[in-house]
Amino acid sequence: MMLIPDKTIQDSIVYIQQNLDKDLTLTSLAKQAAYSPYHFSRMFKGQVGVSPIYFISSLRLQLAKKLLLDTSFPIRDIGLEIGQQSLGTFSTRFTKSIGMTPASFRSSVQHPERYMTDLKQGKWQHRQINAYSERQVSGTIQTSQAFHGIIFVGLFPKPIPEGLPIRGTLLTQTDYFQITNIPVGTYFIMATAVSWETNAESILIPHETLRARHLEPICIDKKLPVPDIHLIMRKPEITDPPILISLPLLMKHFLQRSSISH
Repeated sequence: MMLIPDKTIQDSIVYIQQNLDKDLTLTSLAKQAAYSPYHFSRMFKGQVGVSPIYFISSLRLQLAKKLLLDTSFPIRDIGLEIGQQSLGTFSTRFTKSIGMTPASFRSSVQHPERYMTDLKQGKWQHRQINAYSERQVSGTIQTSQAFHGIIFVGLFPKPIPEGLPIRGTLLTQTDYFQITNIPVGTYFIMATAVSWETNAESILIPHETLRARHLEPICIDKKLPVPDIHLIMRKPEITDPPILISLPLLMKHFLQRSSISH
């Protein structure tokens, strides 16, 4: 089922994007949208998956990624640019969401091309689909047009792709997928696709990559199996939270896992 974006929320997101340098509060955003803070926050979270303030914080981290790649500004200044008064606070928040420190992210610009080449050459092990096991998620992924590249599918504790996924898999074509041995808990399944031709910066800051997300949380327990999930990859929508986790870091993990298993 597709969620039809609400124009009020779309307009609010445009306003947020154009005013990231300002002090954006829930009260001011609700007033701009002509709703009470409670009703606006509820509408926003229903459309986007996270609260307005969390969404703003995520967009600012995405801006920090861009500043790290496109400028030579000191890391402390970039933290200040996105409203973090302390270098330590900025570094901690960035590392938790992206999966590496700001300095490591800045120096990782040469990694995507090498990792993509290794993946394209098959220097990783595509795990065979196993027999049914407890605590698993499986399903299919489709695209509306022919796709050549890699698809990441991950389970995240929040409805936004940040931090390393709890469990995940990687595909080189639209196909049946299976994620096994998932810890008991509630998760959100999200996917993104990177074509072989995607340049390094577009992989490090994936604005335009195809993506999909399951609207409802997935509950993993030992009692009930999870029905198959069907994901349809699509172009990004304005209500999609940014992809914060470093995709090259995920590529590295899959390549390292393959080298260990051989």
